[in-house]
Amino acid sequence: MELFSPNIEEGQALARRVEPKYAPAWRDKTPQEQASLAMYFLPHGSKKALLGPTRPRVIKWYCPFASQRSFPSGHRYSINVYTGCAHSCEYCYAAAYEPSGPSVKRDFAKLLRTDLDDLERFNVPPAPVHLSNSTDPFQPLEATAGHTRLALQEVLNHRRRFTSIVVLTKSPRLAVELGCVDLFLKLTDRGDGRQALSPSSLAQPAFCVEVSLAFWREEARQVYDPGAPSVQDRMDGIRRIRQAGVPVVLRIDPLFPRLPLSDNTPPAAYQDFGLPQPQTLDDLERLVAFAQEVGVHHVVFSPAKIVQPRMRPLSPVMRRMRSMYESLAAPDGLEFRGGSWRLPPTVQSAVTGPLLDLCRRYGVSAKCCKQNLIETP
Repeated sequence: MELFSPNIEEGQALARRVEPKYAPAWRDKTPQEQASLAMYFLPHGSKKALLGPTRPRVIKWYCPFASQRSFPSGHRYSINVYTGCAHSCEYCYAAAYEPSGPSVKRDFAKLLRTDLDDLERFNVPPAPVHLSNSTDPFQPLEATAGHTRLALQEVLNHRRRFTSIVVLTKSPRLAVELGCVDLFLKLTDRGDGRQALSPSSLAQPAFCVEVSLAFWREEARQVYDPGAPSVQDRMDGIRRIRQAGVPVVLRIDPLFPRLPLSDNTPPAAYQDFGLPQPQTLDDLERLVAFAQEVGVHHVVFSPAKIVQPRMRPLSPVMRRMRSMYESLAAPDGLEFRGGSWRLPPTVQSAVTGPLLDLCRRYGVSAKCCKQNLIETP
């Protein structure tokens, strides 16, 4: 396709109208790059004084809610292949804005190709792309709809527009069974002749599959990840993807408090709140040992939040979890921010510290969720 060289004055005029929280993504760019970004992301005919990145149809701004000053993800994309998710994870952050059930997106293939054509037409600088922030791209719907495979194939056709590609899933075995590993291997080539970095490298690979596996025991998985694949299914899928030579990141995410939290906190147990213990210290060690065994690139973690679902009440499980969080947060109380209740920083440190100690002992690199995103090139 012939590149469209946007009028720099027109593109920069749009860029000057970008909402302040997004403006940092335009800094340190050449005038041509600023114009290209503005022409792709910002609505051309809007009469609003300030513009947000709302123009793309499928290949969208990574996080439309966050300020780039406090969450400097920069210029990067997200492709949410489906709407909603079948996994019904109790703690899912996307429950704050996504519907509870999964569905396909109307005219997905057409809209995806239109966005890819626009990336070429406006000559937008390369950036990372993530599949998917708000829905599992390899949930059961993929077996019939095939939109994730389509998206990855189209991304491969325009590989030079993407510096790196991250696939986030709880269903690695389904990805293998659907024959996607060969496609994963092709995507490890950046498109400029440079191959993905080895899993032992500290730098990020050009393509990776991030697999969420927060639980070791099925008893916990069945309560907190009720619709997701079993622990064994996920481990099997991870092994098969790694055996093929595809980089994998293991997300031991989210991390729940282990009770009692420390020697300085009152004795308590999840059973006191009618819940099974999500993660024991032994569970975490087994997960880290598995990460070392299969040679994951690194581990990702973050403390669990209590998410207020969109247009519906908290589930019985999360109501009980919130009661437990309130007891841990006393006397400071929980912080409600971004549609969710969060533990105080001191309590969060007690939650994450043991995992970091285990990762150091096993020689496995670990990154918090935000760091993992920002360092994806």
